[in-house]
Amino acid sequence: MSIPLFISGGEIGFIVFIIVMVFGADKVPDIARGLGKGMRTLKNATEDIKTEITKSADKQGINTDIAKDMKREIDEAKKNIEDITGPVKRKF
Repeated sequence: MSIPLFISGGEIGFIVFIIVMVFGADKVPDIARGLGKGMRTLKNATEDIKTEITKSADKQGINTDIAKDMKREIDEAKKNIEDITGPVKRKF
């Protein structure tokens, strides 16, 4: 699942230009590497928390199928909407 960014390619280029001007071209890879590690750590921590919550719910006998059922229903509703709006989007 991707998060949409509401900025254009030109704006991204300008931001990259400013970053290079402020930090220098030799520091940009180190900054990107650090950001990547931080994002990976955050993702791993989020997955660990999800796993612990699921394990705890299973131990206590809490039904976790409700979330799966809701996700399935939402996905089905999205598909139905896309089936309806698909031809309309293609015409424009």
